[in-house]
Amino acid sequence: MTAILMPVPDQSILARRREIVAALQGIVPGEGVIDDETEMRPYETDALTAYRQMPLIVVLPETVEQVSQVLRYCHENGVKVVPRGAGTSLSGGALPLADGVLLSMMKFNQVLDIDFANRCVTVQPGVTNLGVTRAVEHEGFYYAPDPSSQIACSVGGNIAENSGGVHCLKYGLTTNNVLGLEMVLISGEVIRLGGKHLDSEGYDLLALMTGSEGLLGVVTEVTLRILQKPETARALLVGFPTSEDGGRCVAEIIANGIIPGGMEMMDKLAIDAAEAFVNAGYPLDVEALLIVELDGPEAEVNDLIERVEAIALKNKASHIRISTSEEERMTFWAGRKAAFPAVGRISPDYLCMDGTIPRRELPKVLAGMRDLSEKHGLRVANVFHAGDGNLHPLILYDANKPGELEAAEAFGADILRLCVAVGGVLTGEHGVGIEKRDLMPEMFSEDDLKQQQRVKCAFDENHLLNPGKVFPVLHRCAELGRMHVHKGKLPFPDIPRF
Repeated sequence: MTAILMPVPDQSILARRREIVAALQGIVPGEGVIDDETEMRPYETDALTAYRQMPLIVVLPETVEQVSQVLRYCHENGVKVVPRGAGTSLSGGALPLADGVLLSMMKFNQVLDIDFANRCVTVQPGVTNLGVTRAVEHEGFYYAPDPSSQIACSVGGNIAENSGGVHCLKYGLTTNNVLGLEMVLISGEVIRLGGKHLDSEGYDLLALMTGSEGLLGVVTEVTLRILQKPETARALLVGFPTSEDGGRCVAEIIANGIIPGGMEMMDKLAIDAAEAFVNAGYPLDVEALLIVELDGPEAEVNDLIERVEAIALKNKASHIRISTSEEERMTFWAGRKAAFPAVGRISPDYLCMDGTIPRRELPKVLAGMRDLSEKHGLRVANVFHAGDGNLHPLILYDANKPGELEAAEAFGADILRLCVAVGGVLTGEHGVGIEKRDLMPEMFSEDDLKQQQRVKCAFDENHLLNPGKVFPVLHRCAELGRMHVHKGKLPFPDIPRF
């Protein structure tokens, strides 16, 4: 039994299941509604597979009008809705609700418009991250955000979690590369935010939607910025005798005004796993491995390589290898991109955490994680976006051994508390979901959280969109601003909270 709880299912909704199925079948005919338990089984979890729950119904709309009608019906009938992309979320953001509709957007999988003159592309949310680059690479363009799951994760999911990737240090996260959205509100209303233009007047609702984890609306169309492929891109593979040495090197590279296209780091456990899986030529006699990619005009790249090499040697680098071909550069990255599945080969289960810290705190946090590993009796492999301080500790455990999942959860929570304690944040790109929901008070005060929920209420006053995620305590919109705890007792004790 895990410590993470979801809202208690509404028995009145469960009793009306057949009625709800029939109504939704009238909106999305054919195979668009799945209500058979066996056929719904693939949707019971996302990539945070430690947690599973069957949905009430799965709906796969194909048109914006169908999405609008489904949401309008759910709004009018008090039915909860969990939007879902490819299901690669690592925070439980797409975990279904037993009394809710799981709204899969994966039939929205078309590239609608490619506009090289304006350097943008318009796609449906079910298009994969890598699919955007594949659509434009013939003209020398690409889409910069590139999470490790890019071959499978959807653009809509990237927007929900504000995904990053190895190149986000220089080129930004999803929020820096989204120009426009079409979205459907829980009321069924279809609205547009932004467009092909570079900026919009008024409140920045586009940025608000990016990273909103499916709590504010359902995205049905996205306009993305695309970039021209750099003239030159080369990478350095740098090994260090300790992770602290590598961390200091990262901080010094940035402090010297060098912004690599990507800068990733792995510790010994991750290096060994990745090398055994991919055979990328990684050195096995180092404790930390740094991949630094530099791109731009050839003369600039050559100069930056010399500067980075000097900084690495100053920080006790014991191994330096510089790519001499595009094939070699891609081989360097192959191991890093495959690090997560590689670690899966050395442990029955693992939790992939996600926290972000100031770069200068990297040595301290890595040392702290080693202490926590001893405390909880579990191994941890570290793979992270070193340049922007976005950590991805992989906590290894065996779910078949009693108590190990709970120990892994406690270990992960302690890591995130450490991130916050050094001035960092709970998440960099995986989102809060259910995984970090109950840790939100570590970072935000009650007033902070209530203010965030007021934004939620402006879009979804009945909390029908993805409830049970992000906020540790559920407030009704009417009570926000009036909640007062007196002598440890909450007002309105009949209101369900979780």
